[in-house]
Amino acid sequence: MSPIDEAARAARAGQELLEASGDVIARRLGIVADALRDPTKADMRELSLMSSEKVEAMAASARVGMTGAMALAQTAQTVAARETAAAGRAFDAVMASNTPAEAMTAQGLWAANAWTRSMQDGWAMGAALMKLQTDALQPIHAAATANAKRLRK
Repeated sequence: MSPIDEAARAARAGQELLEASGDVIARRLGIVADALRDPTKADMRELSLMSSEKVEAMAASARVGMTGAMALAQTAQTVAARETAAAGRAFDAVMASNTPAEAMTAQGLWAANAWTRSMQDGWAMGAALMKLQTDALQPIHAAATANAKRLRK
C-alpha cells in the first residue's frame, strides 16, 4: 500500500473510532446513570465489559506496536550497518586514489549515493511508521466499532 493510501486508511480509521467512541460513551453513560438510580436493575454485563474490553484492546494494540517497533529497530540497525560499510568502502577508495580528482570523485560518488539511500530509507521508514500506527489502532478501532454496533440495538 502506498504511503498516501496508508495515510488515508489511518484517517478513516481514526474518524470511525472517534464516532464509535462518542456513541459508546453516550450509551454507557446512560447505563451508568440507570445503575446509580436502581442498582438492582443495573446492566452488570455491560458495566463489567467497560473495563475488560479496554484492557484486551489495549494489550492487543501494545503487542502490535511492540512487534512493529522491534521490526523498525531491526531495519534501522540494518541501514546503519549498510551505511557504515559504504562509508568504509568510500574511505578506502579515497585513500587508494592516485590523484586529488580521483579522491574527489570517490567522495562525491559516496555522498550522492548516501543521499539517495537516505531519501529512500526515510520514505520507507515513514511509510512503515504510518502502517504501524494504523495497525496498532486496529484492535481499539475494532472494539469500539463493535461496541457501537452492539449498543445501538
